[in-house]
Amino acid sequence: MHSRLLVLLGGLLLLASGAAFAQAPHTVLLEDLTWTEIRDQVQAGKTTIIIPIGGTEQSGPGIAVGKHNARAAYLSKKIAERLGNTLVAPVVAYVPEGGVAPPSSHMRFPGTITVPDAVFEQMLESAAQSFVVHGFRNVVFLGDHGGYQKDLDRVAAKLNKAWAGKARAIVPPEYYASSSDGYAQQLRQRGYRDDEIGTHAGLADTSLQLAVAPQMVRLDTLQHGPKLGQADGVYGGDPRRASADLGQLGIDAIVLHTVDALKKATQGR
Repeated sequence: MHSRLLVLLGGLLLLASGAAFAQAPHTVLLEDLTWTEIRDQVQAGKTTIIIPIGGTEQSGPGIAVGKHNARAAYLSKKIAERLGNTLVAPVVAYVPEGGVAPPSSHMRFPGTITVPDAVFEQMLESAAQSFVVHGFRNVVFLGDHGGYQKDLDRVAAKLNKAWAGKARAIVPPEYYASSSDGYAQQLRQRGYRDDEIGTHAGLADTSLQLAVAPQMVRLDTLQHGPKLGQADGVYGGDPRRASADLGQLGIDAIVLHTVDALKKATQGR
């Protein structure tokens, strides 16, 4: 009797574990799903896909070179979860960052990776076409870096002309605007100066990163070091008073404004 009970319990445990493994995970990340799970979710109405675009570039001596990749991944996930009908593609980490002969822009600093604009645009076009083949109807390009925003606009215009209403490529300006000028305005309202906020690796950039991935910021080095400048890869700012609390203000605004914009852009599609 005892042995029969053990066999019965073992069978129930196997059934329960099998059922658990059979269920699709609760995730918006495309790369964590199987092809059949993706197919089923698209058929059930998840027809919007976000392509997060980061970049691998120097951000001064205080922030790791994967800053934009971590931020694009984090924000895209938050935005997709709020939308509810959206999945998130793998992050694009290879983007235009300057010339190689001679090295220009961020390519003057070790760790930065660059690709030509034409290659970058063709890769995005191919990725978007892949998603439309599989049933997605809204392809959203979320670019975390200012240097390639015009590339995104060109890609979207080309795709929308080719698709002729069958699907739509979207580059919501609210995403980058909220993380750059919009966030800078938030900081000004709290008494921070433009020469502290900066445009690259200053207080704004560093605060956003502390809110998203604090392990990527060398805060002790920044707080106890000298004021940094362009030779260090810091453009027009001073990150020494950066904080995660300040960064969260920007993160919340980026998510809110981008979600609202995408709801309007994809309504009825």
